[in-house]
Amino acid sequence: MSNRFGVIDLLVVVAYLAGTTAFGLWVGRKQKNATSYFVADRDIPWWAVMFSVVASETSALTFISIPGLAYAGNLGFLQVCAGYILGRIVVATLLLPRYFAGNLVTAYTLLETRFGTATRRFTAIIFLATRGLADSVRVFATAIPLALIIGPVMPREYLMPTAILVLGLLTVVYTYKGGMRAVVWTELIQAGVYLLGGASAIVLLGMSTVGGWRGILNAAGAAGKLQFVDFSFTLSNPHTIWSGLIGGAFLAMASHGTDQLIVQRLLSARSLRDAQRAIIGSGIVVFFQFILFLMVGLGLWAAYGTRTFATTDEIFPTFIVEQMPHGLLGLIVAAIVAATMSTHSGAINSLAATTTHDIYLPLTKRSADDPLTLRAGKRFALAWGTVLTFGALLFPEGRTPVVVIALSIASFTYGALLGGFFLGIFVKRAQQRDAILGMSVGLTAMALVVFAKIIGTAIPVLAPLLHPFESVAWPWYVLIGTTVTVLTGTLSSWTTPRSSPPLST
Repeated sequence: MSNRFGVIDLLVVVAYLAGTTAFGLWVGRKQKNATSYFVADRDIPWWAVMFSVVASETSALTFISIPGLAYAGNLGFLQVCAGYILGRIVVATLLLPRYFAGNLVTAYTLLETRFGTATRRFTAIIFLATRGLADSVRVFATAIPLALIIGPVMPREYLMPTAILVLGLLTVVYTYKGGMRAVVWTELIQAGVYLLGGASAIVLLGMSTVGGWRGILNAAGAAGKLQFVDFSFTLSNPHTIWSGLIGGAFLAMASHGTDQLIVQRLLSARSLRDAQRAIIGSGIVVFFQFILFLMVGLGLWAAYGTRTFATTDEIFPTFIVEQMPHGLLGLIVAAIVAATMSTHSGAINSLAATTTHDIYLPLTKRSADDPLTLRAGKRFALAWGTVLTFGALLFPEGRTPVVVIALSIASFTYGALLGGFFLGIFVKRAQQRDAILGMSVGLTAMALVVFAKIIGTAIPVLAPLLHPFESVAWPWYVLIGTTVTVLTGTLSSWTTPRSSPPLST
């Protein structure tokens, strides 16, 4: 593959990186206390929160992996997106009123009011581990297309680490200084850049393919690639109506109701109603965003259907290198960078917020308004930015699409978190020990499901028992984990006569 990345493209990327970093530093230049730093004084308009939520869900994974799903299959991923909308509606009606009633900064504070400090700390640690792993994957994913597009500016073994370090450093700078206000407003720019990049790819694919988009859609329809609903029921297929609506809904309930990365943005809204508008609106925007990137995949299939690629994640970058004109090529690279920087910055701030409010403050007994709390929060942001960046450097390349890897990591622990919240809301008898036991068993069960093949190989005597779980698709992970957690916690609660009030509005 020849290198077409030119001076104009480099200037576009450098201008974007410099502009975004400077803008983030400017909008977040005034931080009064930890509340200002982590939830922007709860003064962000709903539409900005909405696009911030969308941008936080969109990284290089979306940009390079989702087109690959349509290229290799069909539009079945939209079934999962429909489930995302249903899950958001549940979060808007069930969890958000409780968060705003408590005037909270982190999601896990709510569990302390119901169960106790140990439960809050336990769920916070689960979040920290999950988000740290998942976002290291996302940062790593950015280096894949950059290595393909920019190389051979330098050998790939040096280019990927260099890309990761540069992106990590610049993102940490404005996130460390600007807090959540810088995160939200820079994400608006980043969302616009990567959506423009996707739309540009749509136009160029139509222009470069015989018959344009009408020809592409006719060929895709004849090949069955326009199918987006599959009524078959199997636990091994992630793209059926059942795994999409049910599994996707539970995944969205967990990711948008218990994951601090999203909850923190919603808590930055001016009111409960604004937060509800933002979360439901984001589901609709995400649905159409995935249509855009899946359509890119269909266009790539029409253009490259006879070629062989090492992984589906290389298909879109190959088109970018071969077909994008100079200037636009730089914009596309900036779009990939934008998508990752938005998720990376949000992850750093949410990890720092959880560490500060759920671990640091309970241990030190300081208040959120203490100047030392703001200072500690910034230090935690710096530390987590370093961890995510170096975690990405350690991630190995493989044949599995990175979007599947990241979603699988998140789904692995989301079930236990969501189950803990459901215990607090629906099971009046549940106590702290029941919640922690339920979540612990839920995590253990999901470890057996996710790593069934590895465990069965290492311990042959367990192989027959674990074999049925080897083919369970990732959208079912959250539902399984939630069910195991709630059942275990409920059964445990019946071993004690005590009862506690459920989480109320």
